[in-house]
Amino acid sequence: MIRVLILSLFTLVSWPLWAAQLNVQPGSGTLANAIAGAALGDVLSLDAGRYEGAIVIDRPLTITGTHDAVIDGMGFGTVITIDAPDVAVTGITVTGSGLASPDLDAGIKILKKADRALVEHNRLLGNLHGVDVHGGHDAIVRGNIIEGTKNPRMNDRGNGIYVWNSPGTLVEGNTVRWGRDGIFSNTSRKGTYRNNLFRDLRFAVHYMYTNDSEVSGNVSIGNHLGYAIMFSNKVILKDNLSLSDLSHGVMLNYANNADVSGNLVRGGADRCTFIYNAHKNLIYGNRFEGCNIGIHFTAGSERNVLTGNAFIGNRTQVKYVGTRDIEWSFEGRGNYWSDHPAFDLGGDGIADGPFRPNDLMDHILWSQPAAALLTGAPAVQLIRWAQSSFPATLPGGVVDSAPLMAAPTVTVLPEYTAMEADAVQRRNESDLDDFDVNDLASH
Repeated sequence: MIRVLILSLFTLVSWPLWAAQLNVQPGSGTLANAIAGAALGDVLSLDAGRYEGAIVIDRPLTITGTHDAVIDGMGFGTVITIDAPDVAVTGITVTGSGLASPDLDAGIKILKKADRALVEHNRLLGNLHGVDVHGGHDAIVRGNIIEGTKNPRMNDRGNGIYVWNSPGTLVEGNTVRWGRDGIFSNTSRKGTYRNNLFRDLRFAVHYMYTNDSEVSGNVSIGNHLGYAIMFSNKVILKDNLSLSDLSHGVMLNYANNADVSGNLVRGGADRCTFIYNAHKNLIYGNRFEGCNIGIHFTAGSERNVLTGNAFIGNRTQVKYVGTRDIEWSFEGRGNYWSDHPAFDLGGDGIADGPFRPNDLMDHILWSQPAAALLTGAPAVQLIRWAQSSFPATLPGGVVDSAPLMAAPTVTVLPEYTAMEADAVQRRNESDLDDFDVNDLASH
């Protein structure tokens, strides 16, 4: 019995050493036949050409080739289904999935127990979902070019990368364009999503019930919303760029214990940051620039720390309606405010006086929008002058007791700046009537 166990273990460990490399010719059914005849660990190298019909990989294999090797699902179902552990799909083109949303049709689908799948350096073009990681653990989706559909309506399209209940997933270095969301992570944990580029989407990264994970080094350009962290706990959101996204740069919605740091949001979003019913988050070292509202803080969000951030040139730096003071400094270090006429006689980098970004008139205007007609009236200006001269008359709200004299800087590569300019130009020349950015019902 012991000999049988040792022999079985040796076989499982050493079978890749005996794997063969097999060339596969294009055609209808040729790849499916090659998979059916392959041994564990074989490498199927695809010659240039079109391979028609969907395939299922039901044993540990590597399928590789060049981008001229095209697997075409012919418009039906999922093109490649991975239904075994330790499968690699690298370097090829995958296209022609079906468009059935209830079936989650995809270019590549990784099923439950198909652990350690590798999807790398492929082109996934015109599929409903690009890659659907649907239950497999420790998948790697790296270096792919994913271009989704452009029609019909944006909410009816699929996601570039969909992660569902797939702990340990690594999504790295992909370029995702068109479709619905760049990455939609739902009911998962311990994932790492980093250094990806997202363009022309609804959300760049969309989290629902995804815990203990990291979103870092990503670039979102010209999307409706950059990074939406919703109903999730212990998320690291750091060093990401949101360039000319339309609605929000960063959203924390029922998100708790997050580390939000080193991010840049710029370019005219309605809200650089939206904090809604989110608690015990550390928000530091971010730069929020040129939005209609720098940060909208609402719905009883408690015990958050904001320090070392920069609020630059936003039409309204902070929107907060409340009757009590909220302190936005930590251990003697606050945030930088571009509209704070500060002095630093001590030379320690901290302004000599506190800063309140909102006054009584702001609260009136938010609760009674029609009052905006009176903004330029002498009475309104008198009230604002009185409050600036006598701070004790100010209502409850955000107080920064240690404002910074200098803003943190975030570098943007010239290639991303060029993409941002292109996105703004195309947006100005088009209409966006196919999507209501406030309708978050379809996740």
